[in-house]
Amino acid sequence: MHIMAAVAFSKSCMIIFLPLLWSVVLSHGSLFAAELEKVRVGLSSISATHGALWVAEEKGLFKKYGLDPEVIVIGGGGARGVSALIAGDIQFVTAAGDSVISAALRGADAVMIAGILNKGVQRVMTRSEIKTPADLIGKRVGVTRYGAASHLVLLMMLKKWGISSDKVRVLQVESSSAMVVNLDKGGIDAAVLTIPSNFVAEDKGYRVLADLGDMDIYYLNMMLDTTRAFLRSRRDTVVKFTKAFVEGIAYFKKNKNESIAVLKKKLRSDRGGDDFLARSYDVYASNQYEQVPYPSIEGVKTVLEFLAQENPKARGADPNSFIDNSIIKELEASGFIRDLYMK
Repeated sequence: MHIMAAVAFSKSCMIIFLPLLWSVVLSHGSLFAAELEKVRVGLSSISATHGALWVAEEKGLFKKYGLDPEVIVIGGGGARGVSALIAGDIQFVTAAGDSVISAALRGADAVMIAGILNKGVQRVMTRSEIKTPADLIGKRVGVTRYGAASHLVLLMMLKKWGISSDKVRVLQVESSSAMVVNLDKGGIDAAVLTIPSNFVAEDKGYRVLADLGDMDIYYLNMMLDTTRAFLRSRRDTVVKFTKAFVEGIAYFKKNKNESIAVLKKKLRSDRGGDDFLARSYDVYASNQYEQVPYPSIEGVKTVLEFLAQENPKARGADPNSFIDNSIIKELEASGFIRDLYMK
């Protein structure tokens, strides 16, 4: 009888205790969630460029460092993203370096803290008869629009080749996909294409005259930016965000299939686009993402040189004034980045 009573008592205790335990678990779970610090990061576009950041988001790396990120696609290019950063709508933004530098030259509080892509992924694709850069002279070359990244890349390449920009006919064609169509129809002889349109053109038999990733040209294609005010007031938050980002780069480089799956989800690619995703991955993992992602000083100099043609403030500006390398330097010196690739 005593044993039966003890069993009954134990069951009644469990009936009372389990709901209480579940309540405590739920309570602590909500407390843990509340402890995550919310941050907002704006993307200036939707492209595979953001693979490392998306991986960090999808694989819980931001949460690992106590952050709850809201990733917002702002669109409209870097200028709009930097404007949202300066307005305080977001705390971080991915944007081309020229947008950040232009804003800073106007007195805006924007600074580059890490390099996503110091080089561009553009390729100059041409008809088969154009075999050398000199063959571009007198030819029609398509860009998306004047002043856009494709136009800037073309001007940098022409300068590298010693060809005056007035020796080629530059035509605005609005988009990379439209340029492929124009190549097919004979409306242009060459085009500055980006991923994945360059793969489409290559599969159609067009020649890769130049690959920016293989050239010694840095122009800050995509940077990670914040404001100096935010960096001063919430440096620990910026450190945690940067840790998650650089760990995202390491994960992306080391895990091809998982990273391609993230790209497929974020880009909403159908099965037919798997080949382009795999080729895009190979470009970013092997030739673009750097293990220690310092913003390139040479890239800043290149951008300032081009901006100086229309903005006198760019002349003589200190390239280092647009960059804060302190966090990347700290992560490198501590061995944090090295250890990511030792696992």
